[in-house]
Amino acid sequence: MNSGPLWNGFLCLQCVREKEVGVVEDLGQFKRLIKEGPSCIVWPLQSVVGRLSLRVQQLDVLCETKTKDNVFIQVGVAVQYRVVTESAYDAWYRLTSPTSQIQAYVFDVIRSTIPRMELDQAFESKDDIAQAVLEQLQSVMKDYGYAIVNTLVTDLAPDTKVKASMNEINAARRLKEAASHQAEADKVRQVKNAEAEAESRYLSGMGVARQRMAIVQGLQSSVAEFSKEVDGASPKDVMDILLLSQYFDTLSTVGANSLILEHDPATVAKLQRQVGVSFLRDGSVSGKDLLS
Repeated sequence: MNSGPLWNGFLCLQCVREKEVGVVEDLGQFKRLIKEGPSCIVWPLQSVVGRLSLRVQQLDVLCETKTKDNVFIQVGVAVQYRVVTESAYDAWYRLTSPTSQIQAYVFDVIRSTIPRMELDQAFESKDDIAQAVLEQLQSVMKDYGYAIVNTLVTDLAPDTKVKASMNEINAARRLKEAASHQAEADKVRQVKNAEAEAESRYLSGMGVARQRMAIVQGLQSSVAEFSKEVDGASPKDVMDILLLSQYFDTLSTVGANSLILEHDPATVAKLQRQVGVSFLRDGSVSGKDLLS
């Protein structure tokens, strides 16, 4: 269509995609911004010289720096940003390369923050580092028409040798803790075994004492009943008979072994005295109680 009043220009239809803004210039001079959808411009006097995306974009920055304890690490930072619609003019004309600008400020913040921290503290302070980068970028980039949505510290990677040494330190600490727990378990096990053995010996001693007490009481009862049934038999005679019977039982029990015992009346009398004293001592009774 020929339009004389419009300096022999033509109406041209331009379309801008969703979430974009177009920059229109008139003979090299900024004219206006056009939003998404169709727009008319006067060609060739006017032209759409560029389009800015309004979607959130991400810039991944990798920065090398040194910690307070002289460990070099690679810090990965993800910066999420977008163009402010009302400030699209500044975003297009004031910055040649917004990504380079953002990257420079990220380097500045990282290299001024990490050197004040030791390596372990840097790992613990990832959120603080990301917040420092976010605040710095927000205060600077808003003047250029960009809004910083978020910043994330995505990686903290020291040298491979440093990683290996950190793993060895951690492994040694774990082994030390495991050895301590193992020693404590052994201690508890030994204490419990000692307590069990002491309790076992105590109960065994109680059983032996009760056994000997029962033997003494049985002998007392046997002596008393035999003395009543047999006239003229004294308690001493009954004890002699019982001891002699026990002596022969012992001989028959140990006869299977190569054991040589003296066998004469003196030996029997000696055994009588020894057994009698043993019964009296272990049973906590007197000789008078035993023969009564």
